[in-house]
Amino acid sequence: MRHLRAAAAVTLAMSVAVGVTGCGGGTSSSGSSNASPKTLTYWASNQGPSIEADKKILTPELKKFEKETGIKVKLEVVPWADLLNRILAATASGQGPDVLNIGNTWSASLQATGALLPWDDKNFETIGGRDRFVDSAVASAGKEGEPPAAVPLYSLAYALYYNKAMFAEAGITAPPATWDELVADGKKLSKDGKWGLGAEGGNLSNNIHQVFVLGQQHEADFFDGSGKATFTSDGAVAAVKQYIDLMAKDKIIAPGNAEYAQNQSLTDFAKGRTAMVLWQAAASTFAAQGMKPEDWGVTPVPVASGAPGAGRNTNSMVAGINMAVFKNTKNIDGAKKFVKFMTSDEEQKLLNKTYGSIPPVKAAQADAAFAAPDLKVLRDTLATSAAPLPQVPNESLFETAVGTAVKELWAEAAAGKPITTETVKARLEKAQQTMQQ
Repeated sequence: MRHLRAAAAVTLAMSVAVGVTGCGGGTSSSGSSNASPKTLTYWASNQGPSIEADKKILTPELKKFEKETGIKVKLEVVPWADLLNRILAATASGQGPDVLNIGNTWSASLQATGALLPWDDKNFETIGGRDRFVDSAVASAGKEGEPPAAVPLYSLAYALYYNKAMFAEAGITAPPATWDELVADGKKLSKDGKWGLGAEGGNLSNNIHQVFVLGQQHEADFFDGSGKATFTSDGAVAAVKQYIDLMAKDKIIAPGNAEYAQNQSLTDFAKGRTAMVLWQAAASTFAAQGMKPEDWGVTPVPVASGAPGAGRNTNSMVAGINMAVFKNTKNIDGAKKFVKFMTSDEEQKLLNKTYGSIPPVKAAQADAAFAAPDLKVLRDTLATSAAPLPQVPNESLFETAVGTAVKELWAEAAAGKPITTETVKARLEKAQQTMQQ
């Protein structure tokens, strides 16, 4: 999502932000006050098939909130390609929104800036209490032992989506359960201008998510117990090479996917150009692009052997979206009212059902709507075979540095250059040096 030069920008923004925690953001020019908050600004992340789709989904809910409270919410849906850098710039400048969505993997990094409202027991009580939320979702909202920096909003896990018609045409009777099976199936499917698997090679966060999971399967965490980067370990190198080899060696991913960063792999899947895709929650996008539920199937992400589980059989990172409040907003009470509204049982059911995600609110998750086959795969994965990304303060720089290394390797693979273990290790060594600067 970001170029390598963004790594330096992230480091600078983080260091500056730590020194300006008194400038937490908010809409000081809105005419609001904490006693009578009339307006809130909200940065929502792009959850649906497009920015416009998100606006269409969220606007009626924001109108509902305005009717209930008298508080108007100014909505901006921020693309994932821009969101982290926008947030870091806001924490540094103090010119941010009142409420915003953050990727849960960024929680510890953004917590370290001191710019976000800590959700201690007192603040959690204003939205109904911490025990309303699934423990694993709260655990992904900040550093262990400190009050969370955000509140869980949408919970997600990765699954493997597959095109039933393309599988049937290729004579494949069941989705793959192991990586060897996925490669074998992908080769059968990659012909006549169509491809076995889609990827988002230009999306740094997606790159990190995939290689982190493969790293778990190769017994590599990318950081040691003290938080020191270990990007060049044998397991980390093997994980990255395995991912890139899906294009470079196995040739089941189209070379053009090296540049994908805006959900193009989902479009290819919906249009029958790609037979499989690894994604967090794709149902709403497929529906928006004309696919019917019976056109596609969903199954757990493959493992090397056996069944998904812990350790080497981890098959997803703990994914999700959290909702944060800038600590020094002038609309603190209104902001907490908005968080309470968005995490209410009814809104959780409605929004998560619309987006195909899983509610982190226990009462909402128990609703029958989330027992559908595709959502059951996500729920089971979160419960049994997903692991959180490293909760280290420089996690966002990890995404930038390693995510960019993987992006560059995709570009080399797309150009037909050989991808060797030495090539991968050199890229990861460069990324590790970036972390140490």
